[in-house]
Amino acid sequence: MEAMEDDSLDLKDDHNHNYCASSSSSSSKVRTYLSSQLSDVTTVPQSACPPVPGGEPGTRGEKLWSGTTGSKFVESDSSSESSEVSETDCTAPPAAVEGKFSLDSTSKFLLNAMAVEDYRKNHWPNLEKAIDRLLIQNPTDHISVSYAQIYSYVYKCVCQQHSELLYNDLTLKITNHLQQVSTHLQASPPEDFIENFNVALTQYTASLQCIVPVFMYLNKFYIESKLNRDLREDLMKLFADHVAEIHVNTLMPLLLEAHSMPFQVQPSTMASVVKGLHSLRPDWALLAPALFSGFIPQINPPAVESLLPDYAAHDQKLQLELSMNGFPRGDQSRKRASDDS
Repeated sequence: MEAMEDDSLDLKDDHNHNYCASSSSSSSKVRTYLSSQLSDVTTVPQSACPPVPGGEPGTRGEKLWSGTTGSKFVESDSSSESSEVSETDCTAPPAAVEGKFSLDSTSKFLLNAMAVEDYRKNHWPNLEKAIDRLLIQNPTDHISVSYAQIYSYVYKCVCQQHSELLYNDLTLKITNHLQQVSTHLQASPPEDFIENFNVALTQYTASLQCIVPVFMYLNKFYIESKLNRDLREDLMKLFADHVAEIHVNTLMPLLLEAHSMPFQVQPSTMASVVKGLHSLRPDWALLAPALFSGFIPQINPPAVESLLPDYAAHDQKLQLELSMNGFPRGDQSRKRASDDS
């Protein structure tokens, strides 16, 4: 105790409370004591990589402090420890990473191949059967078709990234059907050609009223969003390309002849064919403006005031032709007299 008091008396305090040794002997004693304490410090070697989370507690980043009174563990800072670990020590070898990527790509390819095989074996055959039944039905017939089931197949195909494949199969299926329709029309006699063409057009448009709604999911998420088109317009274009355009040169003279002879063809049939041709290709109205203007408004150019006498003469000529063909004007005696008479 007296020795410690002597050492404490050798230290002087300045006005900032900084202690300093007053003699060389006391200074040497302090340095000897500190060096002896620092020599007892030992450090536990650290691993190259940080331990796996969830390991045993008390083993991560601990340092051992040995002193005269015993040993204890002190937790080190995790951030300082992680900064000492290099990334190359803990990453997987490049060969292993490349092998993993190749396995992933191979598995994805196999899954895609299995999905396409499932589409070919299960989904498309059921859709093809339903499309066949819808294409060959008559407008007055009732065919039992599960539209919910067809929509479900279409939904699954689109969700499995088979939209393009489904669209190509659908258009190819309908194209083959329309080619058969065109072949059937070529064998029709002239007197039945207009009626047969009207049946083919009416039956096809009625089928589209059933096909387009069940393929609505394909139309919305592929045809409209990616192709910027509409499914109904594409399918009507197929009819125009594979049926109407092939037979328009045969059909137009027959229509003009039927138009010149009233009731040779039913007026409803004439109106259906002419309006159908105009909806498919409006430019076809230029082939027979007089024919199309009788069923579709605004085909002829706008009326001109200077041509009013010609319009009146044309109407009088039409009335005369009708009266000569057995269409009298009827009893005119009960007609109210004009105010000028």
